[in-house]
Amino acid sequence: MSETASSSASRRQVLARAGALGVGVAFAGSVSEIFAGTAAAQGLGRSGYRPLVPDPDGLLDLPKGFRYKVLSREGRPLRSGEGKVPSNHDGMGAFRGHHGRVHLVRNHENRHTAKLGVPTVAGLTYDPAAKGGCTAIALDGRNNVLGERVAIAGTAVNCAGGPTPWNTWLTCEENEDKAGTNGYTKDHGFIFEVDPVDPHRSGAVPLTAMGRFQHEAIAVDPRSGIVYETEDAFDRPFGLFYRFLPEKPLGGPGSLRAGGALEAMRVPGVPDLSVVQETGASFSGVEWVPVPDPLAEETPIRLQDFGRKGITHAQKLEGCYWGDNAVYFVSSFARSAEGSAADHFGQVWKYEPQKRRLTLVVVFGPSTDIQLPGESPDNICLAPRGGLMVCEDGNGAQHVYGLTKRGEVYAMARGRQNIGTPEEPEWGEFAGVTFSPDCATMYVNCYTPGTTFAVTGPFHG
Repeated sequence: MSETASSSASRRQVLARAGALGVGVAFAGSVSEIFAGTAAAQGLGRSGYRPLVPDPDGLLDLPKGFRYKVLSREGRPLRSGEGKVPSNHDGMGAFRGHHGRVHLVRNHENRHTAKLGVPTVAGLTYDPAAKGGCTAIALDGRNNVLGERVAIAGTAVNCAGGPTPWNTWLTCEENEDKAGTNGYTKDHGFIFEVDPVDPHRSGAVPLTAMGRFQHEAIAVDPRSGIVYETEDAFDRPFGLFYRFLPEKPLGGPGSLRAGGALEAMRVPGVPDLSVVQETGASFSGVEWVPVPDPLAEETPIRLQDFGRKGITHAQKLEGCYWGDNAVYFVSSFARSAEGSAADHFGQVWKYEPQKRRLTLVVVFGPSTDIQLPGESPDNICLAPRGGLMVCEDGNGAQHVYGLTKRGEVYAMARGRQNIGTPEEPEWGEFAGVTFSPDCATMYVNCYTPGTTFAVTGPFHG
């Protein structure tokens, strides 16, 4: 998720200088399709908000009428006394607690070189040599911080993940280093379950049956319990789209430890999703092929032998979410120069399990050289009031953009924390955008310097 796209730097800098006024997007497809049947569809924004107002404190620009609160900053003491707030804030989920409380679980995409690793805590640490993991923040109904603690430690490059129907967080390692690599003492590339209220109930147990690969995000079918997983692999032949069939579907906290079967998606006649450029293109008879070696003991899964028909790959598989009896997933870009079969600046795909049908819902560029302002879609969430929220990830000024039902893009937030130099300014990307259970607050992270914000204001439908 933190990978940048230097080739688009000049275009991004032009957009940054232009500010947030007049941003727009050209794409093909029905944006309303990606909200159909979801809570977002009930109050989907028809327009954006007012222009962004410069923040006198130099942290976060928001539209008039909105305000933010800084909940947490890297380097400050954790309220639990376990150490300092780790760096590289990434994916995040918000969960309902008792008496109006909200529990945030926040990923830290820390590699072995990270400046501030997640502190190791007894009972919550998988590999003491790894610096990634999650922290949990407890909030009252007014977004006052009641507590902040380690939720899991000793994992590697925790990028995104997703919530379960039983209100736990599945955190994903975007890493597949084995023990002995980069100082690690255990194999990495797994999913871990995190209890947002009491992390000691979940511990630090890798869900090995769900596969060992460069995980990005997950979505759970609330009817069947099937877990869909995206792989953000940086090298050819790129990642796969998976489904995990648990032995104990919808079994509640800890049930995924019972194991299950991991399968990868094959779209007949389509070895690379990037070649599909026409929105509405639909493929019936999608096949799911058992993964030969889910633990990737000898060979990464994407390189394993799936038979003479092969398997379907895609570059930069990122966000994944459930809605309208379907799972949606995002390929944030594809570049033929990097080995992809074709070019695009972002795709949104819809898979309908009951019909075994895959449909391309939205595609951004490149035929018009117009994309989501500044960068292709990356970390996303459905906004209960206001459509889709998209985090930028790349060079130049960084934004959170909203996408309306009519396909209009508006700036929701702009970061002001310059981590570059006056001559070559650079801003930390946004990540982990999510909404409170009552839909009144948008939570979002700045990746670097690690900062978690709570944004409130006149969110409308």
